[in-house]
Amino acid sequence: MSKIKYYYDTETCKYERIKVKKRDVVINALGFLSLALVLSVGIIVVLGQYFDSPKEAALKEENNELKLYYDLMKDQVDGMDAMLGVLQEKDDNVYRVVFEAEPIPETVREAGSGGALRYRQLLESDMENKNLVVSALEKIDNVKKKMYIQTKSYDEVMALALDKERLYSSMPAIQPVSNKDLRRFSSGFGYRTDPIFKVKRMHYGSDFSAEQGTPIYATGDGVVSKTTSSTIGYGKHIIIDHGFGYETLYGHMSRFAVRPGQKVKRGEVIGYVGNSGKSTAPHLHYEVHINGVAKDPINYFFKDLNAAEYEEILRLSSIENQSLGSYSYR
Repeated sequence: MSKIKYYYDTETCKYERIKVKKRDVVINALGFLSLALVLSVGIIVVLGQYFDSPKEAALKEENNELKLYYDLMKDQVDGMDAMLGVLQEKDDNVYRVVFEAEPIPETVREAGSGGALRYRQLLESDMENKNLVVSALEKIDNVKKKMYIQTKSYDEVMALALDKERLYSSMPAIQPVSNKDLRRFSSGFGYRTDPIFKVKRMHYGSDFSAEQGTPIYATGDGVVSKTTSSTIGYGKHIIIDHGFGYETLYGHMSRFAVRPGQKVKRGEVIGYVGNSGKSTAPHLHYEVHINGVAKDPINYFFKDLNAAEYEEILRLSSIENQSLGSYSYR
C-alpha cells in the first residue's frame, strides 16, 4: 500500500493531501532511469579500462601464443641462416678454391628479393601484427634465395669436380713402357746429339730402349686421334688426344694395337716397340704436348715413381747423351 503524503497549508491552517501528477511521476521515473544509465555507462567504461572482457582476454591470450610461436619461428629461421652462412663460407673458401673457381660475390648472395613492394598488399591491410608477419616473410624469402644460390653453386662445384676427375684420369701420369728399374730410360728432353747428323739438336721427348715387341701403354685416358705409318721421322707412331689440351705421341713402333677414334684408358696396350722411321735401335720415342707445346715427359711420370726413383730419372734425363732417333718437332 502506497504512503499518502500531506503538507501544511498556512492559509487554511490545515494539512492538505499532496496530489502527485502523472506527468511528475513520468519525469521522475525518466530522471531515475537516466541517472541509472549514466552510472551504468560510467561503470562499464571504468571496468573496460582496467578489466578485460572474456572475449578480449581470449584474444590477448591467443595473440601472446602467436607471438611466442613467431619468436620460435624467428629463432629457427635465424639458425637456418647461420648454418647457411657456414656452408657459404666453406663453399667460397674450400670447395671453390680446390676446384679453382671464383667465389660468389657477397653482393649476389645478399641481393634483395623484391623489397617492400613484394608485401604491399599485406602492409596496406588492417592486420594488427602485419609488421611481424612481413618481417618473418622477409627472413624466410632471404633464406630461400640464399639456399637457391648455394644449390646452384654446388651444381657448379659438382661439375668442376667431375671435370677434375676426368682431368686426373686423362692427364699423362705413367711411363709408356714397363720400366721398374729405370734402365730403359735412355735419353731425355732437351738438346741431344743427333745419331745421324752428329750435331746437337732439340730432342722433344724421352727415349726408352726396349726389345722389339715390348708393349707400349697409354699414359692417360683419351682418344686415339692418329695412327701413322712412315719410313721417316717417327716411323709408325700414334697420337692420343687426352682432352684438356693434353696430347701424347708414341714413335718408332713395330705395330699398332688400336685404331683412330678408339677410346683408351691409362695403362691400356696401344702398340709395340719397334725400329721404324729414322731410328738407330729398337726404342720408343715418347712426347707430351700441352696446347701444342712440347713438355718434358719426366714431369708426367708421377703416378708410378716414388721420390727416390724420380730423383734418379731426373739425373738420367740431365745426361746429354745421344738420342736413338732423328726427327724434328712435328
